[in-house]
Amino acid sequence: MTQTPPLPARPASRQALFEYLDALGIPHDTRDHEPVFTVDEGEALKADMPGGHTKNLFLKDKKGALILISALQSTQIALKHLHKILDCGRLSFGKAELLEDALGVTPGSVTAFALVNDPDRKVRFILDQALMAHEIVNFHPLKNDATTAIRSNDLLRFLTSLGRTPEIVKLDG
Repeated sequence: MTQTPPLPARPASRQALFEYLDALGIPHDTRDHEPVFTVDEGEALKADMPGGHTKNLFLKDKKGALILISALQSTQIALKHLHKILDCGRLSFGKAELLEDALGVTPGSVTAFALVNDPDRKVRFILDQALMAHEIVNFHPLKNDATTAIRSNDLLRFLTSLGRTPEIVKLDG
């Protein structure tokens, strides 16, 4: 069993994230591009990158619990019914200051990789079952000016290294 490398200083930089992935032996491929803030803005970029592309939602429930969802970009998420699926209070989008405090990223740069900035696991993480059906998954590497591809099984290894057991949930339908 290999030892888990130390987490990068918070908030992690893109380079520190890559060094952490390298220390875990997780291959990754990153492509730089203009910053994108919505799924639609990134459509042209995604045509040249195989795998499941993501949309990531930072949410807060009525009780103050924080939730990060990484879903396949095409998954239809009914926000007003999502609390029933996740067994939590009603959900709304988390404010920018809360996002930065909890995950060390800004709006538009929300990503599963930001969990590296949540060593106390204050943010519940939900993975879309449809996303995990892809062999390759794509996320921003902590900023929205690049996209990083890794294998879905390596995403699970990354999460395990952070002491997390991902909740894989069917989010649409």
